[in-house]
Amino acid sequence: MTPAAAPAAPSDLPLRERKKLRTRRDLVDTALRMFTERGFDGTTLDELCAAVEVSKRTFFRTFTSKEDVAMAPTQDLWQVFVERLTDRDPAGRPLAAELQDVLLEALAAMPDDGWAERTLLSRRLAASTPSMDAHGLHFCNRTSAGIVADLHRRLDLDPADPRPRLAIDLVVAAWHHALDSWTAQDGGHTRDALADRVRAAFAALPGALTFTAPARVAAAD
Repeated sequence: MTPAAAPAAPSDLPLRERKKLRTRRDLVDTALRMFTERGFDGTTLDELCAAVEVSKRTFFRTFTSKEDVAMAPTQDLWQVFVERLTDRDPAGRPLAAELQDVLLEALAAMPDDGWAERTLLSRRLAASTPSMDAHGLHFCNRTSAGIVADLHRRLDLDPADPRPRLAIDLVVAAWHHALDSWTAQDGGHTRDALADRVRAAFAALPGALTFTAPARVAAAD
């Protein structure tokens, strides 16, 4: 991974780039709406492109598949996570704590323009769409592997050292728990509420590592 500059505000970008961002946003918003109303498999790529008035060529310049556009909200979050982590020096403090801080920073950086609503729609769709779930798993594994390889290189660790992988796996597991519980709650699906769920999941990690199942009480005769 190479360092990436923080994304410029839309007003700071050239007109062509602003148009690309608007088209991308329109594709995500329209896809999530159509998939929710008609079903993921009940909406064709041709119908999606027609609704946004773009060609399939334009679509594939931005996304690789229907699954890719439907998973865009959380994938955008992890892309920012990777960029923020690459720009930081994790040396000198527990790696898991550093990763947790970076994830919360990435979450706070998500635009307050409907990102939470798009994330909610995406997660609800994924729960009933096996191909989206598989796409998300592949993205997660690929992204985690890239993060681990970068950490091994930057920290000059033995490639066989399991600690970076275990640290990112713990953070990802906490994220998924927080996201699932946030999605399942009744209302209040805001970015701040999701951040609270993430913090609570992180706080529970030390106890999870030392958790001992209570002994079963023998049934009376």
